[in-house]
Amino acid sequence: MTSKRSAIVNPIVKPHASVPHCSSADPTMPLQFVYSNRDFVTDVHRSSESRLGVESPPTKFDTTIQSGWTDRMNRGLFRYHLGDLQTRILPGPHGYVAQLNIQRGIERRKPQEILSIQQEFSAKQFNFNKINPEEIIFEMIKDAEGGHEKGQVHQPCRMVVLVNVSPLEFGHCLFVPDPSRCLPQVVTRFALQGGIESVLLSSDPGFRVGFNSLGAFASVNHLHLHGYYLDHELKLESMPVKPLVPEKGFYRLLDFPAGFLFYTESEGVEKVAGAICQVTDFLVDRNIAHNLFLTRGCPPCDRMQNEKDHSSRKGVRIAVWPRASCFGAKEESAFNVALCELAGHLPFKNKKDYELTSERDVIGIIQQYLLPDAEFHTLEQQLTRHLLDL
Repeated sequence: MTSKRSAIVNPIVKPHASVPHCSSADPTMPLQFVYSNRDFVTDVHRSSESRLGVESPPTKFDTTIQSGWTDRMNRGLFRYHLGDLQTRILPGPHGYVAQLNIQRGIERRKPQEILSIQQEFSAKQFNFNKINPEEIIFEMIKDAEGGHEKGQVHQPCRMVVLVNVSPLEFGHCLFVPDPSRCLPQVVTRFALQGGIESVLLSSDPGFRVGFNSLGAFASVNHLHLHGYYLDHELKLESMPVKPLVPEKGFYRLLDFPAGFLFYTESEGVEKVAGAICQVTDFLVDRNIAHNLFLTRGCPPCDRMQNEKDHSSRKGVRIAVWPRASCFGAKEESAFNVALCELAGHLPFKNKKDYELTSERDVIGIIQQYLLPDAEFHTLEQQLTRHLLDL
């Protein structure tokens, strides 16, 4: 099977009314990726015969991100060169995907000191208005004809997509809603909708998007989401759930780690993004740190699904994990516990931990960062009432 890294070619982009297109009239301006709801991929399946699991050709969204990311890597804009990462699946029912990424632990920019989940943006600290402009891959622009919300002038209208110069995996990029607005790291409806839509624009079930709040290992206090490709299935894609407020797409995960789940297919993105923000705003108001992870996944069900249903990835699962806050220094043990670790993807900083850590060890580390059971169940009741009352 040819890997994405070796298969990337620069896409020839021709604007057309029925397909997403990229354009830039001024060569000094970022490329614009224009899309609408018609460009969402609704027939994604994960093949059981392939590690990559990709049955559909890459979309224009995939080729634009992958070729742009590869171009910046080849031009030396990253802090280190990311080759094929050493990867192993930890034995056990959780199927943790462990990867050895020593350079990220050594070379990445020093995280900012975070003191509060509601910390204000500071122009003195590093932010995405200070990056090398060549790190920008494109701007995502939603075509008004595709249902772009009109009249919401208080919301940023563009999403800047740039490379993460300290990548976790292939294609690791950042989605930054209008950087000039200097928004703090508190997720907004616009950011969430853009994140969900980016997953729907990809034909690859391995494309994931995530968000770390302040106090949940966010490194930069400037609103951004992460996106990257991981060519391995995660249990989160099919984990059984308990319905809480199903009419708003709200469920509880029935397996470790304890958290909540939203689910949407292409026609419900706007509504579910709003419901998720009602939950995250509730958490921010109560100073509860949280991580979000967006992935193609099975429709919600209270049991493991049969093989036929299990392969379907028509919609997007959005996990929300409330967790204990972490302030100050970010150096932990074998790995930090943030968005991808809670989802089952474990980037290790050193070879010894990568080779020796067991599933039981992983569960023990993650458990330290979760809310106590009683606190989580109280929060579940509060959020259920909150969503029902709105």
